[in-house]
Amino acid sequence: MALKSLKSLGNQAAQPLAAQTPLSAPDGAAQQQKKRHRITIQREIIVLLAMLVFNLLFTQHFWSLQTFNVNLTQVVTIVIVGIGMTLVVATGGIDLSVGASMAISGALAPMLFMNIPGAGGIALAFVLPILAAAACGVFNGLLVTKLSVQPIVATLVLFIAGRGIAQVVTDGSLQAFDNPAFQWIALGKVGGVPFQVLLMFALVALFVWVVRKTLFGQYLLITGGNEKAAYLCGVPTARVKLIAYTICAALAGLAGLISISVNSSSDANVVGLGIELDAIAAVAVGGTALTGGKAYIGGTLIGALIIQLLRFTLLAHGIPDAAALVVKAAIIVAAVYVQRRSR
Repeated sequence: MALKSLKSLGNQAAQPLAAQTPLSAPDGAAQQQKKRHRITIQREIIVLLAMLVFNLLFTQHFWSLQTFNVNLTQVVTIVIVGIGMTLVVATGGIDLSVGASMAISGALAPMLFMNIPGAGGIALAFVLPILAAAACGVFNGLLVTKLSVQPIVATLVLFIAGRGIAQVVTDGSLQAFDNPAFQWIALGKVGGVPFQVLLMFALVALFVWVVRKTLFGQYLLITGGNEKAAYLCGVPTARVKLIAYTICAALAGLAGLISISVNSSSDANVVGLGIELDAIAAVAVGGTALTGGKAYIGGTLIGALIIQLLRFTLLAHGIPDAAALVVKAAIIVAAVYVQRRSR
C-alpha cells in the first residue's frame, strides 16, 4: 500500500512538470548524450585526420599500401582487446588480466595443433584456448560480482598469476611452428585485404550493434551508469557484469591466437605483454568514460588507430619506442581530463 501511494504521488507530481516541459527528462538526457557522443567522435576523427595529413606531408613513404597494411595489422589485437575492455569499462570496471588471457590462449593453441593431427587439431586449437580465456573472464566476473572485490584488485590476481600459468603449461619454453592452416587467421588475405583486418572490422560492427540495439547493451550502460538503481529496477546487474568480463577475456584469447600466428611462435613471457595499457588508452581516447555508463565501440577503434599512428609517427621520425610509453600515459591523462571537462 505504501509503495502504491508513493508511486501515485510521484505520478501526480510529475504531471504538472510534464505539462510545462515539451521534452521529458529522459528524452532530454538522451538527446544530450547523443550530442556529446557526436562531439566526441568528431573530435577523434579530426585528430586522426590531422595526424594523417601530417604524415603525408612530413613522413617519407607514408602513402603506400605496405604502410597502410602495417598500421592496420598492428592495431588489430589492440582493437579486439579494446572492444572487450570497452564493455567492462562501461559497467564501471576494468580488466588488467587481458594480457594474461592472451598468454594462456597463445600457450594452449600450439600444444593442440602440434600434437593432434588434421583438421580436428586445428579446430580444437581455435576453440579450446578461447574457452580457456573465457574461463579466466568468468573467474574475474565471479570475484567482482559474488565476492564484491574491486575490479582492479580482482583482475590483478590473474594479471600476476595468469602469465605464470601459461609458463607452467609450456615449461617456460618457446613454441615455434609453421602451420599455414592455423596461421591463416593472421596471415591469410581476402581480396588482397588481410583477414585479421576484416575480422577486426566485423567484430567492431557486431559489438556496435550489440551495444546499441540489444537488451544486453542497454543493461550494460544502465549498470555502469547507476548500478544500485539498475538493480532496484530489476536489471540483473551481476549477470551483466559477469557476461562483460567473460566476453572481454574471450576476445583477449582470440587476440592471443592472432598474435602467435603473426610471429609463428608462442612465448608466454611475451604474448600480450603490456596490451592492457594499449586497450585502456584506446578506450579512453575513444570517449568511453572510465567511470562507466558509456560504451563507444567505434570510438575505441578510432582511439586505437590514433595511438598506433602516433607510435608510427614517432618511430618514423627517429624517436625511440620507449618514448611511446610516456606518450600513451599522457594520452590517457589528457583523455580523462577532456571527459571530465565535457560533463
